[in-house]
Formats: sequence, structure tokens, C-alpha cells
Amino acid sequence: MAYNLKNLFAGRRQTVADDFDKTIVNILSPYRLKDLCPTMRDAPNTQEDNLGEQLFKIRLAQSDATRSAATMLVQKRYAWRGYNAGEIRKEPNRITLLAHLGDEIVGSLNIGYDSPEGLCADERYHEEIEALRAQGCNLGEITKLAIDENRGNKQVLAGMINIAYLYGLLHGVTDAVIEVTPRHRPFYERMLDFKQIAGERYYAASSTDVVLMHIKLAHITERIEAVGGKGTDCKDRSIYPYFFPPGDQKGIMHRLEIGT
Repeated sequence: MAYNLKNLFAGRRQTVADDFDKTIVNILSPYRLKDLCPTMRDAPNTQEDNLGEQLFKIRLAQSDATRSAATMLVQKRYAWRGYNAGEIRKEPNRITLLAHLGDEIVGSLNIGYDSPEGLCADERYHEEIEALRAQGCNLGEITKLAIDENRGNKQVLAGMINIAYLYGLLHGVTDAVIEVTPRHRPFYERMLDFKQIAGERYYAASSTDVVLMHIKLAHITERIEAVGGKGTDCKDRSIYPYFFPPGDQKGIMHRLEIGT
């Protein structure tokens, strides 16, 4: 289920500062993915419907209203699998990316940067996270990733993760971690090249077991340079061909630097 921002803004005057947050990038796609992360089971066999061209916009959440809409999407998607998801709030060292289709939010992704307060993953994997820090890694993490599988698609997922990667570069991040359920681990291995670096731990806030996965941003850079932007013309079965072309990366990063 997607969530409509007009309903959240109803009854009050919308100002320029209210986000229809500045669009970072547009994604034109004719497809809807029937079963997408975090519910995806086998990405290479996932079916897509051709719905005619749709324009998705990736934006940075800048208001309580959009964070509230993103929370509803995340909680709906997680509850469908029996997991809990907390509220998305404005926090230091954390930003939220949103994928919009018209007035609807169809995707959400949180990016966290390491700080004296630590990462969310520190609660369950402090020893492993400390080991990465000791190696000189500047860490970032992805949390609360959710896509409406009836509206989103591979291009939207790839676009959101690509923007998260670029934000990571801007913040000096060298390595990224993510906590995922064991059943979703194969997706992140096959589609994004994450590697599991720690076993199952219980994530009380989500009422589920998770594993810790890791990737170096330098590896993502290499994959983008090799297959970024090639889409369906590429035999690579990951989602890296759906990232933006190498020649577009610097331009998008410049937009992020100046605040879009």
C-alpha cells in the first residue's frame, strides 16, 4: 500500500518549506515489480508488469508529514511479514530517502552515519562493529528499507540505494552495514554483493532474528563503473545495471552537495 501525502497535508496551508521535498532525481519506468525487497524471494525470477511509463521521484524527507507517511509505509510492509517497525523521526546523523509516484510514497530508506552515539547495529553487533572501526572503516548503515511491491520496481530500489551510496561518499563513508532477516540474506548477497559477517541475533524492536551484512563502498563504485546504467541490456543479474550510469554519478552527487 502506498501513502498519499495530500491526505497528510489536508487542513493546513502548504508552504514552500513543506516538502514536496526537492527532487534529487527522476526515474522513468514502465514496470511494477510484483514482489520486491524485503519480500522478494528469488530476484531473477521476479515478474514485472508493463503499466506504461511512470515517473518516480526520489526525494529527501524534510518534514514531519513525509516522515509520518514513510513510517506508515514501512510499518505496513514489515507487519505483512510479521515484523515490527518503529517510527521514522528526525535524528542527528540520519536521513530518510523517499520514492514518490505522484503524491504517493512508494519507497523509503533510512541512512545512518557513525557518530559518538553509534549505529543501530551496535545494539546487537557492537563487537563486530568495533572491529570494523578498528580497521579504520568509516561506517554507514541502511535501516527501514521498504518498497510498495505493487507500485515500486527494480529501478526505484536501485535508484534509492544509489543515492544512499552517493550520500555515503559525501559523508566519507567507506563501508556500509545492514541488518536483515535470515530469509532476506540471499537477496542482498545476489543483488547487491553484501557479505554476511555475523550470525543471527534477536532484534527485539522488530520481534525477529537478524544477521549482519557488510559491503565496501569501493566495491559499489567498481560495480557501477562496470555495469551501471545498462539495465536489461546487461546479463548481470544483480540490480547494479539499474544504477545510474557512471557518467551521471558526479552530476547527481553535485546536486546532493548543494542541497538539490
